[in-house]
Amino acid sequence: MADETERDSSDERARAEAETSEHVRAEPKRRKRWGLRIGTAVILVPLLLLSLWTAITLNFSYSAGKRGGYLQKFSRKGWLCKTWEGEIAMANIPGTMPEIFSFTVRDDSVAQEMNKMIGQRVALDYKQHRGVPGTCFGETQYYVNHAEAVAAP
Repeated sequence: MADETERDSSDERARAEAETSEHVRAEPKRRKRWGLRIGTAVILVPLLLLSLWTAITLNFSYSAGKRGGYLQKFSRKGWLCKTWEGEIAMANIPGTMPEIFSFTVRDDSVAQEMNKMIGQRVALDYKQHRGVPGTCFGETQYYVNHAEAVAAP
C-alpha cells in the first residue's frame, strides 16, 4: 500500500514537471508565431491598402466630359496587361497645329466600334480617374466609355 502511494505521488510529480517543461518549451513557439503574424501583417496590410486605393480611384471619377476630333491612333498595348490606347487630334481652326488628346478604353465593345472609326471625326464621352496606380488599367487618366462618329463640318 505504501508502495502504491509513493508511486502515485511520484507519478503526480512527473506530470507536474512534464507540464512545467512543456509550458517552458511552448514559449519560444509563441514568439515565432508573433513573428509570423507581424510578417504576415507587413505583407497583407500594404496589399489591402493598395487594393482599396485602386478600387476607389477606378470607381470614382474626378471629372467627366466630351471631346471631339479626328481619331488618328488606336491600338492595344501592354506587356502583361493589354489595354486599348488611342489619340484624337483636336483642331479648332483649320491649318493650325492640333492638340492631341490621349485616352484609354477598357470596354472591348467600345474598342471594336472605335476600330471602325479610325480616320473619322468622332465624339468621345470620357471620365477622368486620377491617381490610378500603375499602368495596368491604362496609360492615361482618361477612360472613354462611349464613342460615336460625327459628320464632318
